[in-house]
Amino acid sequence: MYGKLNATAATLTKNRTEDSVVPISGLCVTCVDGCIGMCEVGKSAYRGVEVLYPQPYGITTSAGEKKYPVDLSHFTILGTARGAVGIEADSNKAIFTAVDIEQRIGHDKGIKVRLPLIVPGLGSTKIASMNWEGLAIGCAISGIPLTIGENVCGMDPDSEIVDGKIVHSPDLARRIKLYTDWQRDGYGGIVIQANVEDTNLGVQEYAIKELGVEIVELKWGQGAKSIGGEVKISNLKRAQMLKERGYIVLPDPMDPKVIKAFENKAFHEFERHSRLGMVSEKAFLDRVAEVRAAGAKYVFLKTGAYRPADLANAVRLASLGKIDLLTVDGAGGGTGMSPWRMMNECGVPGVELWSLLYKYIDILKKKGKHVPDVSIAGGITMEDQIVKGLALGAPYFKMIGMARAPLTAAMVGKTIGKKLDNNETPVYVNRFGRTTDEVFIVSDELRDLYGDRYADIPAGAMGVYGYMSRLAQGMKQFMCGSRKFALEHITRDDIAALTPISAEISGIDYVMESDKAEVEALLDI
Repeated sequence: MYGKLNATAATLTKNRTEDSVVPISGLCVTCVDGCIGMCEVGKSAYRGVEVLYPQPYGITTSAGEKKYPVDLSHFTILGTARGAVGIEADSNKAIFTAVDIEQRIGHDKGIKVRLPLIVPGLGSTKIASMNWEGLAIGCAISGIPLTIGENVCGMDPDSEIVDGKIVHSPDLARRIKLYTDWQRDGYGGIVIQANVEDTNLGVQEYAIKELGVEIVELKWGQGAKSIGGEVKISNLKRAQMLKERGYIVLPDPMDPKVIKAFENKAFHEFERHSRLGMVSEKAFLDRVAEVRAAGAKYVFLKTGAYRPADLANAVRLASLGKIDLLTVDGAGGGTGMSPWRMMNECGVPGVELWSLLYKYIDILKKKGKHVPDVSIAGGITMEDQIVKGLALGAPYFKMIGMARAPLTAAMVGKTIGKKLDNNETPVYVNRFGRTTDEVFIVSDELRDLYGDRYADIPAGAMGVYGYMSRLAQGMKQFMCGSRKFALEHITRDDIAALTPISAEISGIDYVMESDKAEVEALLDI
C-alpha cells in the first residue's frame, strides 16, 4: 500500500510481469532465467551503484513515490458565511482581490515578500545550473526569496581559492546578480546556504563581504536524504579538480586503475559527495556569531526530516541562536541526485514532521523563549496546500518552502520559449497562440511593469511568474472563503482533519468535532 519496490520510472526500471509482483520483494512472481534484467535487481547486476540514483541524471528532478499514511489532502479548508477578519464586513469590500498575502519575516520584519513562499537551496546540481536564469529572474520579479544552495563555489571551475578560502567565484556572482538585477521595490532576497565544504571555504563570508549578500543559511540537511549532497561528474579533469578541493569523489579519480577504467568506458560518471555535518550547540552558536560578525543581517537554519529529537534540537538551537527563519523539510522530495530508495524509505513525512514542529515551537513560546519565524517544505505545490500548511502551524508558520515546483515552471517556460523561437509550437500549446506574448498570459503585465526591459525577460522567468501569479490568486480565493483577509489572521481552526488519524497526528479538530461548542450554543434555542 505505502511503498513500491524494485521498479520505478525514477531509475528507468520495470517488472517483466508488471501485473503480478511479489509485494514484499518487488520481484516478478516468476523470475525467469534468460531475462535481460529490467527491474532494479536485474539492472543492478550490470550497472551496480549507478542504479541507486534517479536517471537520467542532470535533466530530471525527483520525488519519492511512497504513499504516506497522511498528507495534506487529509485536511480540508473550512469556509464560512459570516463576517470578515481583517477587513470591513461589507460585500463590496470583502472580495478576494482585497486579501493581503504579503509577509514580513526576520527579527526586524525587514524581509518583505509578495507571497509567503521561499525557494530553498538549489545549488551545484546540473538541473539547477541549466535553469538558473529563469528561476532567479522569475523569483525576483515575483518578490519571493531564492536560496543559492550548497557547493556552488566548490564546483565552479573558475573559482579562485587562496589559502583554502574562496576569493572569487564567477558562478556565484552570476547567480546573485541575475536575481538582484530584477528585484522590485526591495521584495524578496537572495540567501546563501552553506554545508561543511562551503563553511571550510568561507563561502558565506565571501558572499557577504564581496557580493553584498545580507541573508545566509546554515544547512543541516534536507527531506530527500540524511546524508550529504551528491552530483555526478562525467569529466575526469573536473573530478580530479574536485578531489583536490577536498571533496569526496568516487571512485578515486587519482587512482591509475580508475583512470584506465574510465578511459575504457567501464563507467561513465564519477560521484561527488559532501561530508556530514556534525551538529553541536557550541559549534552552531559559534558559527551564528561568526556570520553575524562578518556582516550577515539575517541568519536562517534549514534542517531535514530527521528523527524527532533532532527536530527538537533544531527548534532549541534556533531559539538560543535567535535565528530569523527555521525551515523544516519533510521526507520524500528532492531536486538533485538523492539515492532513490533513501528518498522513499528514510525520514519523517511532512504532516507528521510539521505537527511535531508546531508542538515543539508552542512549548518554547509558552515558556517565554524566543521563537523564530518558521517555514515548512516537502512536496507542496498548490495554493490549497500552502493555506493548509500555514494553518497547520499557525501562528508560527510564516512561509512555505518549495523548490521542485518553481523549477518545473522555469523548465516548462524555457522549453516553450525555445520551441516558439524555432517556430515549433507544441500541439498542446498552439491553441493559445504562436508567440511568447500570446502564449504566456502574464506577458502584458510584465511589459507594463518593466517597459523596455520586458524583452530581456527569459521565457523560463515568465513561467515562474505565471505559476506564482496562479498561486497568489488561488490563495486569496481560499482565504476569502474563510473570511481571512490577511495572513496574520489564519488560525488552526481554518482547517479540519478528514480522518481520525490525521486529527490525532496534527491536533487539528476532526471535521465531525469542529465548532462543537459553538454548534451547541447556536442550537440552544
